[in-house]
Amino acid sequence: MHPLSLPPDLVARVIARGGRAHPFDVLDPAKTAFLVVDMQNYFMHPDYPAEVPMAREIVPGVNRMAAALREAGGHVVWVKNATNNTRESWSVYHDWLMTPERRDRRYAAMDTAHEGHALWPTLDVQPADAQIVKTRFSAFIQGSSDLALYLRGRGIDTLLIGGTATNICCESTARDAMMLNYKTVMVHDALAAPSDEEHNASLRTFYAMFGDVQSIDEAIASLARGRAASAA
Repeated sequence: MHPLSLPPDLVARVIARGGRAHPFDVLDPAKTAFLVVDMQNYFMHPDYPAEVPMAREIVPGVNRMAAALREAGGHVVWVKNATNNTRESWSVYHDWLMTPERRDRRYAAMDTAHEGHALWPTLDVQPADAQIVKTRFSAFIQGSSDLALYLRGRGIDTLLIGGTATNICCESTARDAMMLNYKTVMVHDALAAPSDEEHNASLRTFYAMFGDVQSIDEAIASLARGRAASAA
């Protein structure tokens, strides 16, 4: 796992603003979803150009977080990136920020019919879980997916974010979630990035302004407190 590095002065600023280090330390499981972002072959298998090796290492933690939330009565959503119908609508990214060879490989390997789009085989995906396709880094940006509609329809107002890459699709989705008024927690040991530096830079910015950063154990404890409060 990536080691977490939140400087003490940053934690102190968060406490000064909100009164405690973890603003979302009581989570109602029934209103909580664990969004697992882009844990697909394209981002995890060594044969693909967007491989994030650490993503393979977090699989047991992702499975544990998902199982704990299910047991508590919450929701698990597997969010998958796809390139279908993006050639014109996202041409700047593909035509200007990639070589033609890499662009064409991305178009092909992240099509929903390609094995690159499929979820990593050792993930514990259950029949009751949702699987939602997005076509941008953020699952919430207009036109990317039906995720917001799915969540609102189930009364979900709190999101735990895991998956890969911490600093790209996970952070993009988490930031937009906060600005759509979701309580949002980045679960740091259920996230993976290309490097420790990128992982922690992303989490520091998110924690400073957008939401909470918790470990899997801390998130499970927050869910237990919320469950106990609902039963009281």
